[in-house]
Amino acid sequence: MGIRILLADDHTIVRDGLRQAFHEEGDMEVVGQVGDGHAAVEKARELRPDIVVMDINMPNLNGIEATRQIQREAPGVRVIALSMHAARPCIKEVFRAGAAAYLHKNCGFEELAHAVRTVAEGKTYVSPSISQIVVEELGRTEDETASTAFSLLTPREREILQRLAEGGTVKQIAQRLHVSHKTVEAHRLRIMNKLNVDTVAQLTKYAIQEGLTTAEL
Repeated sequence: MGIRILLADDHTIVRDGLRQAFHEEGDMEVVGQVGDGHAAVEKARELRPDIVVMDINMPNLNGIEATRQIQREAPGVRVIALSMHAARPCIKEVFRAGAAAYLHKNCGFEELAHAVRTVAEGKTYVSPSISQIVVEELGRTEDETASTAFSLLTPREREILQRLAEGGTVKQIAQRLHVSHKTVEAHRLRIMNKLNVDTVAQLTKYAIQEGLTTAEL
């Protein structure tokens, strides 16, 4: 039996291309495809693939938060993170969330296939293009890395921040998360107080800087 892979990317053309490329490898099988972080968690829990190839920048729930939930709800499923960006907070937090590999999206498919086989053997893979950043992050002190969205905000607050940055209204977010609009509004105010910002535009800028969203979704 080949390595069972779940693809998580919000671009259908990317998923279709990867599915075909993995099929041609012979020892890999794509068992599912999803387009957002929530679906990735659900499918990982349902299918229990060997590996999830996860885009970091997805709508509703980004790949970092999805990785964290997969590690909690589907232990044993390993995550390979892909991103168009190499922001330090993003790289650090995706490994802290439990990812087994991190690759820049401009890498060749050969490198991704190598990463899949490496991770399937129980090892960790870091793309050479971001290895220096990883080494530098390991050398930073806790004080230097303390003030990030991942240390200042709770997982729920990060999810609401992402949805606000992506244009969701308080009412829409409340409906999607099955909570009252007063609960979402309370979270929004708490987020703004913690980050010392006054507008949704500032929240959006912050979310992009921290790698929670590209706001182009």
